[in-house]
Amino acid sequence: MNRITDYLTGIRRISKLHESMLKEYVCQEYGMTLTEATVISFLYNNPGKDTAADIVELRMMQKGNVSQAVETLVQKNLVKRRQDAEDRRKIHLSLTEESEAIVRTVEEVNRRFQATVFDGIAQEEMETFSAINLRIMQNAQRALGRKE
Repeated sequence: MNRITDYLTGIRRISKLHESMLKEYVCQEYGMTLTEATVISFLYNNPGKDTAADIVELRMMQKGNVSQAVETLVQKNLVKRRQDAEDRRKIHLSLTEESEAIVRTVEEVNRRFQATVFDGIAQEEMETFSAINLRIMQNAQRALGRKE
């Protein structure tokens, strides 16, 4: 395989691993869809990024799937909506107290995921990886013409 294929395959495998861990530990335990678990995980892991549009953009998910998952989570009282004070069209999402057990499981998934993906990698290598990864993301974002 060539480097581009290796790189893209690696990114997809890492994403698939995270999805499979969410399915195994969150979806099965709490009777949720992967999209619902992803919304909860996103809201927990990304303070300040709290709209459905943020989830759609940053997780590259379909708008309709995110909207449906948010509606289900609101009905289950795991997520609540709050209208933006300045822009009434903007709706902020937040986790409720009822989601605390799920959030604890998401934290455990995050720990297991990181331990698995970064197994055998020294702290210095992690710091180098983080710096390079940030530059790669910035380059890709700039090339796509978006700003974060």
